[in-house]
Amino acid sequence: MPRTPRALAALALTAGLAMTAPTARAQVEAGPWTSYSPSFTVQERGCGDVADLTFRLTCATASGDQRAERRYATYTGGTRQFEGSFRVTSLGGTRVSLKQTFHESAAGPFFMLAVERGGRLYAVHGGATVATGATVGATVRVNTVHVVGGEHRTYVNGSLRHTYASPGGSFYDKFGAYRTNSGQGPATVVWSGVRFWRR
Repeated sequence: MPRTPRALAALALTAGLAMTAPTARAQVEAGPWTSYSPSFTVQERGCGDVADLTFRLTCATASGDQRAERRYATYTGGTRQFEGSFRVTSLGGTRVSLKQTFHESAAGPFFMLAVERGGRLYAVHGGATVATGATVGATVRVNTVHVVGGEHRTYVNGSLRHTYASPGGSFYDKFGAYRTNSGQGPATVVWSGVRFWRR
């Protein structure tokens, strides 16, 4: 039976809505995932400066606490996924941490993803290369999937690049620009597309 113009218009509208409906599906690993929005505080220390999602280390100081970060709310148990994209817009220094999973129970960083001048991404603890190509101007997507008491997995641009055994306890996510013990600024990092899920 032929469709009337009104029926065809309704069908087109329904199809358009279906194509544009947002989903809570995470970028990596099978779900089901539930999106959530944890609270955060801004941390500026030393020559660190934060302006929304732009994080700067404005000095070349190779000592002391130089940081510009967002620190998100603590979580315990379950599986959490972080996603965000960063773009290093300038890097006069080197070995600057971009993303941390912090082990609050142990009062110290658990996993730190840092960048060297030249674009190498590496795990600060152990020094393993996670990826290359994080050069000035390149946009890089990072996902971390953390099974508390199991494993911490890091994906770069959708590919699994690093795994790390995880203890239990309480943790939180941080990102921005942070001078590692062997690093220094200046550096400017712009983050975007930051999202969180749990399951």
